[in-house]
Amino acid sequence: MPSLQTDPQTGPKAAASMLPALRALAPARVNLLGEHTDYTGGLVLPMAIPFFTEAAVTPTQDASYTFSSALFPQTRTLALDMEPTPAGDWTDYPVGVLLELRRRGIVPPAFALHLTGNVPFGAGLSSSASVEVAIAFALLALAGRSLPAAEIALLCRAAENDFVHSPCGIMDQFAITAARAGHALLLHTRDLTTEHLPLNRGELAHAQVVVCNSMVRHSVATGDYGLRRREAEQGQAALLDRFPPPRDLPLRDLGDATLEQLEAARADMPHTAYLRCRHIVGENARVLLARQALLAGDPVAFGRLMLLSHSSQRDDFQCSCPEVDFLVETAASLPGCFGARLTGGGFGGCTVNLVHREHAARFVTDLTAAYRERFHIAAETYLCDPVDGALTRSQLTTP
Repeated sequence: MPSLQTDPQTGPKAAASMLPALRALAPARVNLLGEHTDYTGGLVLPMAIPFFTEAAVTPTQDASYTFSSALFPQTRTLALDMEPTPAGDWTDYPVGVLLELRRRGIVPPAFALHLTGNVPFGAGLSSSASVEVAIAFALLALAGRSLPAAEIALLCRAAENDFVHSPCGIMDQFAITAARAGHALLLHTRDLTTEHLPLNRGELAHAQVVVCNSMVRHSVATGDYGLRRREAEQGQAALLDRFPPPRDLPLRDLGDATLEQLEAARADMPHTAYLRCRHIVGENARVLLARQALLAGDPVAFGRLMLLSHSSQRDDFQCSCPEVDFLVETAASLPGCFGARLTGGGFGGCTVNLVHREHAARFVTDLTAAYRERFHIAAETYLCDPVDGALTRSQLTTP
């Protein structure tokens, strides 16, 4: 959401003095590894990055809820006893969050909500989840209530699934809510157990995360993402039919599945479903190996897994595009690059790159020059260090 030009290297605590009461700040996220695994009980490894959505909520005497934004032209007003239907614009996100809060017995008083931010829109950096989480934190503060991080993430996902009708998983909302500065978040999406893994151990201390925006827009709410998800779930259903209980090792979803089990059930599913599942099962295994690489402080091993992940997304999940493939292949050939891959929902958006800090500036210059020459597109790049998850003003001003 390109507005409010906050310095992308400024963390939320540094912005505290600019925030009035009843404001909440939620970052964007980039997923380092574990793509398209979060709706089948798998593993993901995102980190929060220093782009932010700000939600400002002011109590009013108007007996209504009003939603406005510096980023979009639409404004929406609802009566307190609303029974809203989707409007098909950005206001569906805050309205969906409000409805989920009300379903949990949390009813904010009348308010005017105003949204600003600088998260690149349509780039695969979770601008929608950043909006949802910022709004949830702001409305909870207005209502004088709090919820655990997992419950906030779940209600935000429910808002996007049920009101916006976008078939996203839980990763984005959870990462934006629960991330920790200096760390990647290993999340098991079935039971929402987490582990914060340091990104500055050993040789990783010399590595820099570089996000490159292909400027090819994507939307999770459009058909390609939903089709891939349905194909993956079709394959998962065939696996569960092939390996029903009782059995020694429970197979609850693709998060439990092995490649051997998938091969055994291959004839029971369409070929496209098999390919989607092969990506997901392999990706879960790569995340576990990535955990070992982070704990060992080994950027070379981590980068190798990123490249394997991209190949799997390109060939098995088939969610890449020529522009993104070019960015990954070019990045891998440049000095100092440990690894690169497509990140986010796919079909455009961003690549995430792990680069030696000494080479980062030249890497950006060479990558964007090659991309401009090949596609005549000016890619945007963002050098990112991991930041904390969503905060309200009271948290921002705590030393």
